[in-house]
Amino acid sequence: MIDFRHITHLTFDCYGTLIDWETGILAALRPVLASHGVSAADEDILRLFTRLEAEQEAGSYKSYRGVLTNVTAGIAAALGFNPSSEELSVLPASVMNWPPFPDTVAALATFKRRFRLAVISNVDASLFAATAERLKVGFDEIITAEQVRSYKPARRNFRAALTRLGVVPRQALHVAQSLYHDHVPAKELGFATVWVKRPSRLGATGLALPANVRPDLEVPDLKTLADIVAGFR
Repeated sequence: MIDFRHITHLTFDCYGTLIDWETGILAALRPVLASHGVSAADEDILRLFTRLEAEQEAGSYKSYRGVLTNVTAGIAAALGFNPSSEELSVLPASVMNWPPFPDTVAALATFKRRFRLAVISNVDASLFAATAERLKVGFDEIITAEQVRSYKPARRNFRAALTRLGVVPRQALHVAQSLYHDHVPAKELGFATVWVKRPSRLGATGLALPANVRPDLEVPDLKTLADIVAGFR
């Protein structure tokens, strides 16, 4: 069990943990596919997204807008159609509309009363700015892939968070859905971690490659974590 007496900061993954990106991605891509008469199961679209996004983020750094544009092109190629330039821009433009999970805003408000809060996210700063308005909490630090010039699971993203927050790993608790992007690097650097095992159309791993790691705590949602924190004295 995590000893919250030593924790001063909570760091969060955003998309998949705070934001329901599966719903957002599908809402953006389904009309594009329909306009070309293409039918594909939600799970197949999301599997393609997961593989293509990981490939794009593993190469030389490019903006997340560029990542999503290339992911859309890859999905179109895999499903056999040629998207227009306007259609290639649909997915990155949709990020600002991706919704928070129903428990996110209230849970963040609860955490804010006790901890300093930070986000470590694979995103561009301008895209996160639109998301932040939906989360309705003041984060003490926001570490984006654009700022660090690398994507999680790179360790430098987490090191940057520690440096900017001015803490050592034992003071920070990382809260995330993705084992691959978040728990592996965070645990290697000495963070305690909470796995928010959100329901996903792709099962426990969500939109991420598989990974072998043991989080310190598993919860089904942020409300459960907020209740645990509130009950810990």
